[in-house]
Amino acid sequence: MKNVLCCEPTRRTVLGGALAGLAGAALSTRMAFAAERYTGDTLVVISLRGGFDGLSAIVPIGDPAYYAARPAIGVPKSRVIAGNGAFGLHPALAPVLPLWQGGRMAAVHAVGQPNPTRSHFAAMEAMENAAPGTSIRSGWLDRMLGLTGATAPLAGVSLGHAMPARILLGGADDVSMPAIDDFTLAGDGKRPMAAALRAMYADAPAALAAPAGSADRALSATAAVKAAGYAPANGATYPDTELGAALRDVARLIKAKAGLVTAAVDSGDWDMHEGLGTAVKGQRMYDNLADLAAALAAFTTDLGDTAMKNVTVLTISEFGRRVRENGSRGADHGHGNAMLLLGGGIRGGKVYANWPGLSPGALVDGDLAATTDYRSVIGEVLQKRCGFGALDGVFPGVKPSAFGLAAAR
Repeated sequence: MKNVLCCEPTRRTVLGGALAGLAGAALSTRMAFAAERYTGDTLVVISLRGGFDGLSAIVPIGDPAYYAARPAIGVPKSRVIAGNGAFGLHPALAPVLPLWQGGRMAAVHAVGQPNPTRSHFAAMEAMENAAPGTSIRSGWLDRMLGLTGATAPLAGVSLGHAMPARILLGGADDVSMPAIDDFTLAGDGKRPMAAALRAMYADAPAALAAPAGSADRALSATAAVKAAGYAPANGATYPDTELGAALRDVARLIKAKAGLVTAAVDSGDWDMHEGLGTAVKGQRMYDNLADLAAALAAFTTDLGDTAMKNVTVLTISEFGRRVRENGSRGADHGHGNAMLLLGGGIRGGKVYANWPGLSPGALVDGDLAATTDYRSVIGEVLQKRCGFGALDGVFPGVKPSAFGLAAAR
């Protein structure tokens, strides 16, 4: 069943109103399960919607131009953690400091898209399509799934309340649900809707029956996960946020050994034109980063070292923020940004970057220059952790980064 919440004239809408109750609206998690032949890492992609300020999260403490451009909102050198003279982490990232110090978490700075734009809509569309200059219209995660041969009942799942994003647009099956425990057909509690759906499409042509069959299998597979119940392990406590709930469900599916290949999670509220704030609790950037770090820390604790050896988590965002703060103690739409990566195969504890500098002459229209294509970072992970060879099937014309940020399986 190709994402039942989308409204394109494809097979994903064949079921129409019968499946209208499957999912809805602001954070979404998409998951995909592959055939048993897939032996790579589970790839968890967290999209930080709104334009993540990488200059606040991964602070260039060794670049004096940073402090000249951000006299009010710059993170003081005395406040960063894991500083190495060139970069330091925002203090709100303290919950993931053990991961950083243990070599399981890293960052890549000065990343971006090849054709920058400050439009949220255009930048998100380009980020999720990831094939500029081509006629390809599918999402890059959908293309990745197709190449893994994903065929199991839950070949793709969107968890949360946002409409499915373009990152999974295409031929691979995906199902939308607000949460694992809430996945059901509308009205099925009062009437045998699933049975009626099976009967309705029993003798239908394959083009019509396939989506209904996929929905039925997905419902059955999810029912088994629900029936088992779930309690986080190892003392993990997820924050009471949409991101925390989504990552909890990702961990739940991984530990169910259902063959999870990838999970895409959306996290919003990063568009901080005003009130980004200083590096203290109660300020907007601080609190958002603290929530992100708490969710990531709980996720890794819940899975434990053994499971995390086969999981890679990375963050992406449509663009960064401008280098210079504005009059509202925020930062407007920019370009170059930072990505976070963690997992058992990540060579962590450092910031990877071809750092261009923040002096006025080094900026691109007032923005941090993007010296690394975000797709090349993902490409290195796909090759070293997910078993991919050439990347053209996912990212046409892109070569993997040569940072050495991931160890080969």
